[in-house]
Amino acid sequence: MQRIVRDQAKKFAFDWRDEPLLTVDPGETFEIETFDASVGYFRSPTDLAIPAKRPGFDRNPPLVNPIGGPVYVRGANRGDTLVAVIESITVEGYSWIAVGPRRGPLGDSAKYPELSQQYTTKIFRHEPGPSGTTRDGTLHFSERIRWPITPFIGTIGVCPDREVLTSNDGQGDWGGNLDVRDVAPGNRIYLPVSHPGGLFYLGDVHASQGDTEFTGTAAETQATVRLRLEVVPNRRVPWMRIEKPDSIISLYAVKPLEVAVETATLSLIDWLVSDYGFTATDAYCLVSTCPDFRIHVYQMCKIGKLSYVAGAELPKRVLLGSGAASTGG
Repeated sequence: MQRIVRDQAKKFAFDWRDEPLLTVDPGETFEIETFDASVGYFRSPTDLAIPAKRPGFDRNPPLVNPIGGPVYVRGANRGDTLVAVIESITVEGYSWIAVGPRRGPLGDSAKYPELSQQYTTKIFRHEPGPSGTTRDGTLHFSERIRWPITPFIGTIGVCPDREVLTSNDGQGDWGGNLDVRDVAPGNRIYLPVSHPGGLFYLGDVHASQGDTEFTGTAAETQATVRLRLEVVPNRRVPWMRIEKPDSIISLYAVKPLEVAVETATLSLIDWLVSDYGFTATDAYCLVSTCPDFRIHVYQMCKIGKLSYVAGAELPKRVLLGSGAASTGG
């Protein structure tokens, strides 16, 4: 099996000029070993998020969120859609979160001086599960709080059309640092292709995260991601989409948040009309009446130029009730 090893997964931009690290056939399974968001700097509670001590923070924007790629997919061309099918994510033995002065919404807090006047790093131990791996393991937040490891890929995408955008705050229809916790094993991620081969990257795996990544970091970790890439020829999705086994999700990132929510919903309506046989009227009314319609606020943290990321989701059982067959993308 082909693999991008961790020491190769240290790119900090989605750059169409990069030489591919792998060339794969559509449907070929391969692996990418990822660094955590801070390239291995945080290993113990004594490793604090002091900018002067962090490697890469002497650059603007800082060298964080390393990604592995690009991966060239034979047969992928501009105007196609690339589908990333995530088979598994195996995280390493720990994850971390770092808070402190001028970090996140409480980084200047007068009410909680412990957050605005000192740096804190928390290290979370990962316990393997019944399989003997972390794929079904447990994250230990503290001595009394723990939960199942629920890994996902925080930064994923293909090279944008004409720009070179950083893995730190680059976002767009092509993907980027979106921190969508549904970019997870078992799901299919749809990306619009702008360059021959697609030029695919990923990194920034999280062991778990709640909606919004409120502090600016979540359970950041290193991981091995196993996946395959498929090509839908001559069809380009308007923005990154997700197909779960039981639902579909349309994404959008912009500020303010209400525009991200509205645009994600409008894009979902378009998806219902184009792929599921709905009339515009039925699709429009469905998102206001279906009790299982959901809006997700995946990312809403104050970091660099990041926009807010929203997703609009509907279960497939509702869609298939229309009599249409699922096409996925």
